[in-house]
Amino acid sequence: GMCSKLPEVKPESSPAAPAQEPRPSFRPPGCTPSNLDKKMLVWAGRFKSAEQIPETVSYETIDNARNKIRVKAAYAMMALTIGACVVMVIMGKKAAGRNESLTAYNLEKKAKWREEIDKEKTQ
Repeated sequence: GMCSKLPEVKPESSPAAPAQEPRPSFRPPGCTPSNLDKKMLVWAGRFKSAEQIPETVSYETIDNARNKIRVKAAYAMMALTIGACVVMVIMGKKAAGRNESLTAYNLEKKAKWREEIDKEKTQ
């Protein structure tokens, strides 16, 4: 048939080669994190310090850390937006209490421009 038994090949070891630890034939998939990835892993709370991060980290771990940072940044942006809105409402109410409005401001500005134009025409 189609199948044939192949003879077993024994690996030759050279007597001059130093004894090395057997290397694993399968390495788990991962990547070497960059400095920014290390900071994100620490900020996300995955590791306590950059020294504790191993040489290779799985893609899922880095992706999870990026997602946590992304969510934290989104929450911070939402909080800043809401805070800015509250500040603007408070400033608007204070300006309304002083009888300041954009309409009055624009009318005053246009009146000054008209006075300047009239002064230039009379000179």
